[in-house]
Amino acid sequence: MTEYFAGIDIGSTMTKVIIINKTQIIASVIGNTGPEHRKLANRIMEEALAQAGLRLEGIKYIVATGYGRINVPFADRQVTEISCHAKGVQSYFPTAKTIIDVGGQDCKGIKLNNGRIIDFVMNDKCAAGAGRFIEMIAESLGIKLEDMGKLSLTAKNEISIASTCTVFAEQEVITKLGEGTPLADIVAGIHKSITTRIVGLVNRIKIEPDVVLTGGMARNIGLVSALETKLGYSVKIPPEPMLTGAIGAAILAKETSQDAITKGLTASRKRPPLQEATFFM
Repeated sequence: MTEYFAGIDIGSTMTKVIIINKTQIIASVIGNTGPEHRKLANRIMEEALAQAGLRLEGIKYIVATGYGRINVPFADRQVTEISCHAKGVQSYFPTAKTIIDVGGQDCKGIKLNNGRIIDFVMNDKCAAGAGRFIEMIAESLGIKLEDMGKLSLTAKNEISIASTCTVFAEQEVITKLGEGTPLADIVAGIHKSITTRIVGLVNRIKIEPDVVLTGGMARNIGLVSALETKLGYSVKIPPEPMLTGAIGAAILAKETSQDAITKGLTASRKRPPLQEATFFM
């Protein structure tokens, strides 16, 4: 009989669900995180279950991660995003030594030694080193967020953005635009600025290759290019960088269940039906 395991990652801006069996991913769903975490978690899980052709009771073990992990009533266990990101990255890149995760509201660095976490650092107090910073600049410039990366690669003379505060940087960008600075040069400068902050943060744990970039901003080719230029070597990116934490959570769910069987224990508990677990915070 096939066994299934799930990981759900509730981040500051996006919620992700992964369902796996013992050998592969069979369902994955990404949705926007809103204020009603429990209601959203249930909806995203329902979508993943439908995609996999399963019911909730068909999932042997579920691990929740991310800053909203405590708001997943159907999860069997809550695990920190640091542990889940490390596990997810290790599944793709066993030789990884440094993980740089750039999400919507925070940035974190994780140091690994043979897959084991030995140190980490996180900036969750300011969006200046995260995706929200670039999103705000895109709105100010009237550019689609998904177009920022390609546009920056066409820059001739990237500018320097001196401000470290998101609000002041936004004002600086608007001033540069008013002075006639080419849009591509401004966007390239933004990517260089945010990369400098990211590297400054993560270097507290000493960045060493192989470096793996995860999070939504790993989709931004302009940021990736700026980061590689800053580091002086290429970085590795998972097939879907936003799903790394959820994948790690699903793998931990499988390992926890198998470990319980080995020890003669029962890993899972009786879960409430999704519709009964749904309510507003």
